[in-house]
Amino acid sequence: MSAKEFDVIVYGATGFTGRLVAEHLLKTYGAEGQVRWAMAGRDLAKLRAVAAEIGAPAGVPLIEANARDAASLEALAKRARTIITTVGPYQLYGEPLLVACVKVGTDYVDLCGEPNWMQAMIAKYDAAAKQSGARIVFSCGFDSIPFDCGVWFLQSQARERFGAPAQSVRGRVRKMKGTFSGGTLASMLATLDASKRDPSIGAAMLDPFALSPARGAEQPKGDAVIEDGDIGSWAAPFVMAAINTKNVHRTNALAGYPYGRDFTYDEMMMTGGGADGQSARAACSANRARRTLC
Repeated sequence: MSAKEFDVIVYGATGFTGRLVAEHLLKTYGAEGQVRWAMAGRDLAKLRAVAAEIGAPAGVPLIEANARDAASLEALAKRARTIITTVGPYQLYGEPLLVACVKVGTDYVDLCGEPNWMQAMIAKYDAAAKQSGARIVFSCGFDSIPFDCGVWFLQSQARERFGAPAQSVRGRVRKMKGTFSGGTLASMLATLDASKRDPSIGAAMLDPFALSPARGAEQPKGDAVIEDGDIGSWAAPFVMAAINTKNVHRTNALAGYPYGRDFTYDEMMMTGGGADGQSARAACSANRARRTLC
């Protein structure tokens, strides 16, 4: 058992996504289960209201901490093994909490889809985080869990079944349920605004290796509508590919290149139509023969 007071603190629990995280923890672990967790935010009255709305009993601690108050964030970080933060846009509000976690050695998890900010934070705090033992994990939401973990699982299966990882992987989104939250839209707008002030941000958004310590093979562009015969569908550019592809390549690099240094990955949205299913299956079988998985 950790000496820390809490295993997990959800910071931003009064927001849309933070509330969903708190609801999940309550449903899964209860108020006093095997995971010791708490809800945190800048407004204690709102925290109380949300706790009541989700049916949290008095046993769930509520902690007041302001994203612009470094001292309160450091105090918060000292109380937990891990902090999950849903307070974005991260390029506007995220750095002080990340700094606090790095300083005291607390693990940090977010759902960031802002690669320009992630790139800056890696450059500034990677060495300090390694020294303190803080594990900083970005993009643990739709950006980029299904894609990053999906490629990891697929490659583990490729090694098990075929004896080697796939040299090329294509991510294809068949359909999605839901829409953008207000926080996601705010993050997009913040990134667009930042790119107007700093042209290098635009270049980083287009670079699949912007978050990787080294560059790899030339990557597919994924910026045009194509007929993807392997799956029998037209495919169009996918709005989240700019962040997900970067995380996939960063995982490969940090893990010591288990996918290979010549690994390629692209991500698109299926739109239907295109080649028939029989042709798609035949093409996919041919791809497997040349170590390409679809």
